[in-house]
Amino acid sequence: MPARITAEEAFRRLAEGLGHSGSDDFFDTLVERLAQLLSADHVLIARVRDEKAQTLAIWSRGQHLANVQYALAGTPCETVVSHEMCLYPGNVQSRFPHDSMLRELGVESYLGLPLFTTDGAHLGLLAVLANRPIAPSDQEYELLRIAATQAGAELGRREAECALQESERHARESERRLNTLLNHLPGMAYRCLNDTDWTMLLVSQGATDLTGYSPDDLVQSRQVSYARLIHPNDRQHADDMVQQAIARREPFQVVYRLQTANGGLRWMWEQGQAVFNANDQVDSLEGFITDITEQHEAQRVQEAVMQIASTVTSQTGDDYFHHLVDTLTRTLEADAGLVALLEPLPPTEAVAPSPPEETMISLISALSDGQSLAPGRLPLTGTPCATLLHEQEIMIQHEGPSGLPGFPADTCAWIGRRLDNTRGEPIGFIMVLYRQPLEADAFATSVLRILSTGAAAELERRNDHRRMHQLAYTDGTTGLPNRIHFMEDLSHQRQTAERDQYTLALLLIDIRRFKEINDTLGHQVGDRLLATLGGRLQSALAPHERLARLSGDEFALLVPRATATTVKECLERMRQAVSRPIILDHHHFTLSVSIGSAQYPRDAATPEELFKFASIALYHAKHQADGTCHFAPSMTLALQRRQRMTERLHLALGEDKLELYYQPKVDLASGELVGAEALCRWYDEDWGWVSPGEFIPLAEERGLIRPLGEWVLERAARQLATWRHNGHPLPGRLSINVSAQQFTDPDLARRIAELTRHTPTSSIDLELTESDVMRDPEQAIAITQTLRKAGYTLSIDDFGTGYSSLAYLRRFAADTLKIDLSFVREMLDGPHDRAIVETIIAMARSLGMQTIAEGVETPKQARELARLGCDQAQGFHFGRPQPPADFVASWGDAMTSR
Repeated sequence: MPARITAEEAFRRLAEGLGHSGSDDFFDTLVERLAQLLSADHVLIARVRDEKAQTLAIWSRGQHLANVQYALAGTPCETVVSHEMCLYPGNVQSRFPHDSMLRELGVESYLGLPLFTTDGAHLGLLAVLANRPIAPSDQEYELLRIAATQAGAELGRREAECALQESERHARESERRLNTLLNHLPGMAYRCLNDTDWTMLLVSQGATDLTGYSPDDLVQSRQVSYARLIHPNDRQHADDMVQQAIARREPFQVVYRLQTANGGLRWMWEQGQAVFNANDQVDSLEGFITDITEQHEAQRVQEAVMQIASTVTSQTGDDYFHHLVDTLTRTLEADAGLVALLEPLPPTEAVAPSPPEETMISLISALSDGQSLAPGRLPLTGTPCATLLHEQEIMIQHEGPSGLPGFPADTCAWIGRRLDNTRGEPIGFIMVLYRQPLEADAFATSVLRILSTGAAAELERRNDHRRMHQLAYTDGTTGLPNRIHFMEDLSHQRQTAERDQYTLALLLIDIRRFKEINDTLGHQVGDRLLATLGGRLQSALAPHERLARLSGDEFALLVPRATATTVKECLERMRQAVSRPIILDHHHFTLSVSIGSAQYPRDAATPEELFKFASIALYHAKHQADGTCHFAPSMTLALQRRQRMTERLHLALGEDKLELYYQPKVDLASGELVGAEALCRWYDEDWGWVSPGEFIPLAEERGLIRPLGEWVLERAARQLATWRHNGHPLPGRLSINVSAQQFTDPDLARRIAELTRHTPTSSIDLELTESDVMRDPEQAIAITQTLRKAGYTLSIDDFGTGYSSLAYLRRFAADTLKIDLSFVREMLDGPHDRAIVETIIAMARSLGMQTIAEGVETPKQARELARLGCDQAQGFHFGRPQPPADFVASWGDAMTSR
């Protein structure tokens, strides 16, 4: 699925689609929006029940289709059963040959997600189908997960609403079914002695669910006697009822409250009879005990839930929670109530689970003695919510303060429920508090249990909307505003500057050589470095300045009411913030910045112009010694020249107006010709000769270096073949440069072989710049080894100017190290450069490699290089680059066939 838009725009547009939640066209809008965002041919949402799927919305090839029902068996939808996505990236029809829908729609690939309620109940599915193979990105997975969560919540909400509407009509039928159900509920069968402890002789397995104690705990009163579990106020009455029935030789029935192992009170209904022995004495009692608490509470719970639900159903967001807490505390006759959010850590800090003492909760809605409390944040530790974090539900008796500011200090008990998202992760809490102790309150716990599902769904929906806003407007690495947020802020600030008649400066900040850090140490280190830099820059801001991360290593800074002095001070603060050493693990970084600036209204009238001119200034700042540059109108002329040069270079490449010149390479010991280097030259009809130092970097920047490099490879190979055919074969090999962008192609070896098919591989040497091969050393090793096996020799150009690792250098299949001309030029006068040259020659010799010196211009340089053991050299001293015919004229004797 190709991503057609940025991640920020995708989440923004998805959020707009999800804004229809609660409307009749929610599902229709959602499938249409997903199809647009994912470039999918078909999207459907279906309700699954009884092995069948009933579609709720279908979007296919730009239009809605009528909903249909189909059997799941034999379709990919049948496999969408877990919490994970189900992906068939291709050939899905061959996997499910009996699925007529796949065949009719021409589907090639399928991606399905299950839809669940917040308590994990499976409701349906969301399916994305394409008439081509797909490979979803991380962004698309995130979009689909959020869409599936919202679709599940909406489907659950609709079904819950229907259930509420039907509840009154089915009240009498529910009561009849409840009575029938109670007769089949699990309970405890028993045999016991007719003593004061009702000592159990035999207990069924239902005892655990009924009392919280295992049968072994109850038999022979090993852990506790059953009679002692009966509430003290009910114990004597229950015993009287049993003894009276025994005296009449009748079965007995008795109702009482039972204290369970967890301290709760439950209502029990017991039916039994005495078993008499041969002497007409009571041998034992036998019977069955069942929990009837729900029967007492069911009607009350139903009425309470319907009352609360009718109050909050029409509300969303924080209003939903305010109405929920208010109605809940009144219905449950509680003294206080709350809904709280468990706060997650920011992305840049969440590297490990936060200790409980550092975890915070945020009160979304809170009520105490009928008065609303202001929202606020407080530590989780010391509150009843801390217990709920590890338990789904609590009813705790407590003497002392609750640990919740603003709530009654004399709270004695609280009942609470943890709110989980669809993945079962805790996201918040709902709770009521009482001043009076509670013996048991199944009513309150039942009401909370039912309402917590809807509250959790609304809380997750609220969090998803906040998350989508964060994804759309916040940079995930640094936590700073992102490009979209910044551009909106820039437009607003420009309007304010125009209204209040003040200047507005825009600074674009680029971290120098950051890409090299990313390439050599990896993106994980790079991201941590960016997060640290973002924090430093943020800390260095003046109160009125605004900072954002635009992309990669580029930041933007707005300075309202800017003057020459304030801009200068701001530049210095930014430079100092970045220049302080940074230590990450065992890596030490000392960085510098390039900063380009422009001002409104002096330089630009619109936000677009201001940003464009600051970008132009940044480009020039990268070539300044101090790394700063303010926009000047003359810079646009330079930019226009680069644009015009790009167009003319593209035209020259297409019309074959470039040329190759050849510079000789000689053996320093014998002075004989041992090869040449192919160098690209460009003569423009209007501009004359254009320097390679200008048009080659431009080609790299504007995406022309690959076609240019391939043109050089093919033209050079043809020239070798022509010389050989004319009886002038080049001794040794012809060196041809391979660019960094070409070297990122894993298929480079095959492509080079195709381009140089006109000449043997043994006649070509490929030159790779040191910094280029170190961008991805492992891939470079694989490519160089493949090229070496094909018969090419390999040279590492500009050696000594980059950041090679000796460990990697030993693994590269290189034959030659080319000593950069900057060292050769200064070696006779500078001891440091001479030492570098000696080191490179010694290192190459130890690795079994040859050395060739570039830029040799004097006999003295040549003699010294030969004395140091350098093998070959090239430069003006031996010959300048020449066209093919002139090269043969100068070196024809050395190229004569023997």
